[in-house]
Amino acid sequence: MVHSTSWFFGLALVPFVLAGSSSYTVRSPQYHEARTSIPSGFASLGPASPDQTLKLRFALSQTDPEGLIKALYDVSDPSSPNYGKHLSKAETEQYVAPKPASLGKVNTWLREHNISGTAASPAGDWISFQLPVSQANELFSANFSTFKDTHAGIDVVRTLAYALPAELQGHVDFIHPTVSFATPASGHKSIHAKRSFMSATKRDNVPAACVNGTTPTCLQYVYKIPATPAVNEDNQLGVTGRQGGIAGYSFLETFLETLRPDIDPTTNFTVIGIDGGSNNNSLPGVSEGNLDIQYTVGVATGVPVVYVFVGEQNQDGEYDGWLDEVNYLLAQENPPQVMTREPVFASGHREALSGVRSARRVSLLVASLDEGVGCSPANMTNFEATFPSNCPYVTSVGGTDNYDPEEGWFASSGGFTNYFPTPDYQKAAVSAWLEKYGSQNAGRYNASGRGFPDISALASGYPIYEGFWFDEAGTSAASPVVASMLALVNDRLQSAGKPPLGWLNPLLYSEKGIDALTDIISGNSSITCTEDDPSPRGFDAVPGWDPVTGLGTPSFDKLLELAGL
Repeated sequence: MVHSTSWFFGLALVPFVLAGSSSYTVRSPQYHEARTSIPSGFASLGPASPDQTLKLRFALSQTDPEGLIKALYDVSDPSSPNYGKHLSKAETEQYVAPKPASLGKVNTWLREHNISGTAASPAGDWISFQLPVSQANELFSANFSTFKDTHAGIDVVRTLAYALPAELQGHVDFIHPTVSFATPASGHKSIHAKRSFMSATKRDNVPAACVNGTTPTCLQYVYKIPATPAVNEDNQLGVTGRQGGIAGYSFLETFLETLRPDIDPTTNFTVIGIDGGSNNNSLPGVSEGNLDIQYTVGVATGVPVVYVFVGEQNQDGEYDGWLDEVNYLLAQENPPQVMTREPVFASGHREALSGVRSARRVSLLVASLDEGVGCSPANMTNFEATFPSNCPYVTSVGGTDNYDPEEGWFASSGGFTNYFPTPDYQKAAVSAWLEKYGSQNAGRYNASGRGFPDISALASGYPIYEGFWFDEAGTSAASPVVASMLALVNDRLQSAGKPPLGWLNPLLYSEKGIDALTDIISGNSSITCTEDDPSPRGFDAVPGWDPVTGLGTPSFDKLLELAGL
């Protein structure tokens, strides 16, 4: 499904005491970030009211972000002697904490302008603050205006350019939200319409275990997932959810009674609410929450599932709670060892946020989305990547269809990002694809960018229960299934006295990792961007890595072997 989901309890914000009364204007302004035009899908409504309060964040210069990434690779590369020696909370914060000089400069500047700042991350590298539009325009040489998202029908306040005061240059990486806009989700309606069609698609060679669809029994058969319960209570599987994604307790019980009669139907999940989020079953909801919970609790037998639920009170702009989610996790000494979530319709500034989480022994899985190659709002002939799948420090999960054999699902999102270069761990796999198949759709994507997805799983024909039964489809079904498999592997690792898997990508792209996955060599992704398109556009699933199914699909027995069990 396509609704972004998130989860949390509430950031423990540590306030800085910032007061003072010194008048000040921007000195030696130079634009720090700027856009040349209003992005497609947004319309200007004119200058924002001078008295309107803006809620902004400084991203402070971190002490050693490159060192963090080096450490992440060191503990995640199976050929490294430090493989599996994941970083602690304190160790990661040493890398991302702001430089003392930067923190001092920012605090002084805030005091001079009677602005109160609050630490918005455990390491203190984010500082949130509020000020009126008139003051923001003056201090940052900006022109904050109101823009309407013509797809979502909501208004946002942004500026097309801003400058940093001379005193802050070199100490503040950027201010958020300012020039960034959410990616318009123009294709969602068509994908939702296609889902019902896909659920009814006739399949060939359906195994007996899958005659009722992609049920837990079917998944156990296809991916050799055990029904044996996990035994370690502190081995957690986290699922992100957002407002509207209510997961019904009674719905889960009926689901388990019907499709997992071998386990206790009262098996439940823990809810953590963040940013005002609540899994209030008296409120109406969409199917996302039920899909995610029913296919984690129902597949990761015995693994404690934590539903981290983000409400609508997030203050991170188009990240839609992503930054709050990351900061909540970073504040925990022992976050869930596996996390699964949906995409966010944003781009992304500080990819190290995900790197920090991965260094903390967390396997972060993200559904690649259900829009094939996507359509660039600025140029409908170009493909676009989804966030955070475009980040090299998450594991992006695409979709497959059919059972024997599996093939690429038509809506599985994949491609290449314009933000991050091809990471070292996937250069060989992506280069091999480019050499053989790069001429397909040449010029519509960034051939030097990070390629995704990384792996895939079945994405169609999932029966869920919401007072009645119906089938769902999407990479947001595939991601929880893979997450469930990894959580079960971690349970076995813990019982053997070994650390959890952590960041997966260097392991998956290693020679042993590639051998442990089932290569998907048929099917394709396709999407029609406009009514004028002569035919759907997309990529083919081919031998080796491809931007439809990644490296292929996992099998539990091979994952165990890959983990050294």
